[in-house]
Amino acid sequence: MNVQNAVEQVQKAVAEMRAENDRRLAEFEKKGHASAETEQKVERLNARISELQAQVDETQKQSQRRATAGGSATELDPRKAAHREAFQAFVRTGDVASLKASISVGDDTKGGYAVPETLDTMIEKYERDNAPMRGVCNVMTLSNENYTKLVSQGTAGSGWVGETESRTETGTPTLAELKPYFGEIYAKPKATQRSLDDLAINVEAWLSEEVGLEFAQKENDAYLMGNGVKKPKGILAYTLSTDVDGTRAFGSIQKIVSGSAGAFVADKLIDVVHSLHRNYRQGAQFMLSNLSLAAIRKLKDGQNNYLWQPDYSQGPSGTLLGYTVAENDAMPDPAADANALLFGNFQCAYTIYDVRGVRILRDEYSAKPYIEFYTTKRVGGMLVQDRAVKVLTLSA
Repeated sequence: MNVQNAVEQVQKAVAEMRAENDRRLAEFEKKGHASAETEQKVERLNARISELQAQVDETQKQSQRRATAGGSATELDPRKAAHREAFQAFVRTGDVASLKASISVGDDTKGGYAVPETLDTMIEKYERDNAPMRGVCNVMTLSNENYTKLVSQGTAGSGWVGETESRTETGTPTLAELKPYFGEIYAKPKATQRSLDDLAINVEAWLSEEVGLEFAQKENDAYLMGNGVKKPKGILAYTLSTDVDGTRAFGSIQKIVSGSAGAFVADKLIDVVHSLHRNYRQGAQFMLSNLSLAAIRKLKDGQNNYLWQPDYSQGPSGTLLGYTVAENDAMPDPAADANALLFGNFQCAYTIYDVRGVRILRDEYSAKPYIEFYTTKRVGGMLVQDRAVKVLTLSA
């Protein structure tokens, strides 16, 4: 199915779902409840929309992967090309001597051999495609973990004054030193020697997919929920407070309570948007799970307009109140007291840190008859601007 066909089918499913949902709302108004048949039709069509949206998203990703599958311009560098060729031989046969001779890549006593730049780029591509947090947050590459960031805890003092008048002393904002929470992530894809001997198999493509998908899932969970112990600290692991900007403790995030346990309320979604300072609303977006998005598709404003719109010029998940939606199934699903929705400028709010270099060890012994490729990288993450993101909590 091509993208255009999938989009047309989504639009058809949306129209059918809204017709059934209007019938469900009319039944509620008349009888105080909707029939089981109507409820089932709405949920079935809602699930169909999600399925078709996923197809649109995957088709777009595959198209982008094919466009970059041919390699990289860095292959024009003879040393990098030699390292790539030696690395492929290392994966297939375990030839370490040629790999060491190709370029300065480290050794197994330091945690493995550095992968070629092309493979590193392919892994990063899979991570971006499959870790929604990487797609929306700021990402920095570091050479080591000795990194700190200074941020202001308030605004600089200011005032009005005449040309010749003395300047009164103003308050100086306090600077806070922030350090990312780092951890090492690993994956251990397996293959048989017979499959590695098959020259028709692209070992770089196989490794990048196996490792990239595994890294993406684990990292994405950490950037949302990680406790900061041997892993990044996630946005939802920071202290949440109902205090507004300027009054709550530095490093804590404002939460807005929905007013209904386990349920989204249209007016509260509007409150979430306007709780974010207008400087951050430019470039802001929603983040929520697929089940939360399905629930929100049924909501209307006071003028009987649906809050969610299937605007595919803005992405496969459409728009909510005019802002793009990042679907992330690591987000909590709707439930009582769930922090089920984020809204903010994630580029300003959260930074992901990659320590340069993915490393790999070839292990022929631990999982016979398979060969394991123990692959590691160092990553970090932290909240850098607590005013740039808000949380909606589904509490009464």
